[in-house]
Amino acid sequence: MEWDIRNEGQIAECLRHSDIVYNLVGRDYETKNFKFADVHVTGAERIAKVAADHGVQRLVHVSHLNASTTSTSEYYRTKAEGEERVRSVFPNATVVRPATMFGYEDKLLNNMATWPIWWKLNFGETKIRPVHVIDVAQALANLMSTPQLTRTVSLPGPSTLTYEYLLELVASVTYRAPSRAPVVPKPIALAVARAAQMAWWPLINPDEVERRFIDDANVPGDWNVVGVCPDEVENHAITYLRRYRLAKDYPRPVLFPARPT
Repeated sequence: MEWDIRNEGQIAECLRHSDIVYNLVGRDYETKNFKFADVHVTGAERIAKVAADHGVQRLVHVSHLNASTTSTSEYYRTKAEGEERVRSVFPNATVVRPATMFGYEDKLLNNMATWPIWWKLNFGETKIRPVHVIDVAQALANLMSTPQLTRTVSLPGPSTLTYEYLLELVASVTYRAPSRAPVVPKPIALAVARAAQMAWWPLINPDEVERRFIDDANVPGDWNVVGVCPDEVENHAITYLRRYRLAKDYPRPVLFPARPT
């Protein structure tokens, strides 16, 4: 069904007969028509308000593990502000905070395989807790049959890794030589990202550069609440990365680098 996040009538048509509404709307880059606040704050509040006005019993609002009103990233700040706005109009909403997800057509493993230079920022030392998209999807599905949770549900991956390790993982699984691209200093990366905004298609943006320097939040997961045991990235890496192997390497065994200590 066609709908516009600024059109309350269309939003109402989409959800007015629902028992539960999931808001998965988000954007990790801005355009001339939609800024982070338009989607994560006012848009999220509008969806929650329409749901409340039409008697929807349950609302599940998907945010991000690193949502924080004090973050240096506008993406993370607006995620946190959106949570507050949602709860102001739909007090019983369940807020779900997944970490960065990996899966088909993701922007993690696939981007590392094609643009490793942008993941070397901060010398690859940034900590990340990647989570399988299938696990998050199952958690969201399980919420449908779980008693209403008026709380925040954090869904980080099972392990805390680094960008450097994931780059080594991608190189090992694909049988390609590790990237020899230099580590770009943050000021230069920001300048390149600002210049890239002249293109009409999405490229790396300044806020994305900022996020490359922010560790994932060190908070406990709430997987027991949703009845899911999250899987490690190594168990699925070949599924999403085999396509980057050369033909001669397709049948070769899967090898993993040593995990960081």
